[in-house]
Amino acid sequence: MSALEVERVLVVGSNGLLGQKVAEQLVRGFNYHVTLTSVESAPVREMPAAPYMQADITNRKTVKDLVGSVNPDVIINCAAMTNVDACETEREIAWKINVGGVEHLIEAARKKPATVIHVSSDYVFDGKNGPYNEDARPEPLSYYGKSKLAGENALRTSGLPYFVARTMVLYGQAEGVKANFAIWLINSLRDGQTVRIVDDQIGNPTLVDDLAFGLIRAMEMRRTGVYNIAGKDIMSRFDFAVALAKAFGLDPSLIQPIKTSQLNQPAARPLKSGLITLKAEVDLGLKLSGVEQGLAMLKSQLARAGK
Repeated sequence: MSALEVERVLVVGSNGLLGQKVAEQLVRGFNYHVTLTSVESAPVREMPAAPYMQADITNRKTVKDLVGSVNPDVIINCAAMTNVDACETEREIAWKINVGGVEHLIEAARKKPATVIHVSSDYVFDGKNGPYNEDARPEPLSYYGKSKLAGENALRTSGLPYFVARTMVLYGQAEGVKANFAIWLINSLRDGQTVRIVDDQIGNPTLVDDLAFGLIRAMEMRRTGVYNIAGKDIMSRFDFAVALAKAFGLDPSLIQPIKTSQLNQPAARPLKSGLITLKAEVDLGLKLSGVEQGLAMLKSQLARAGK
């Protein structure tokens, strides 16, 4: 089937930040029959061109019935438990969503078979030797990282066509989602709050719109395998925070540097991380945003949303 033919696409986790962006871009493309699904009873945003069906991916029968009903050519899985510390303390729930959910989608996808597009994380690495390319050896430090690696491995051994996008430090604007790092920081600085940001965690801040575009481009080009899709610039969280304050005309002196070890978080973080995106740039033709460009886009989106 060529990219010009109509395909049935199921977007899983469509109420989240990434899921909303993927749905938005797919509906704009007109080439697809799009169905949206999330665990919530209703969509955060009604999209007349994309019907919504509630589904909990941790329930095997629910997923089987959903996929059987939609009969998708492609499943784009944007659902995940991404709170790293919560994953450390609520391991059973994290595994059910990040691994069991993927296994249920794989099992249901085999009938057609459908291609599964899935999102993973730089947390599959230990952060000692970043930035990483796709062939680097995974060594997750946290339970979140272990669950994301297990999800990847389920796809690798599934026998299905699959595409895994590793990403990190996602930021962007969408309706009814929990505040990501950038949105939290903007709100805190606007309120005049002093914030402590780690200066020893290195990585790529990634505009969520770029990742959504990359997933759809991979689908259209029939790419399979593991790809890094992340922002062009690699920097510390502290430097990203300062850049954001300046881009939004906020006070960077409210941002204080701190070391990760001082936070005493339940889950260990990869420190010297980062993802090398050359493969995605070449194979998918992606032009990924740097921080300046990405923050300008975010500022524009927030302005349009009246925020």
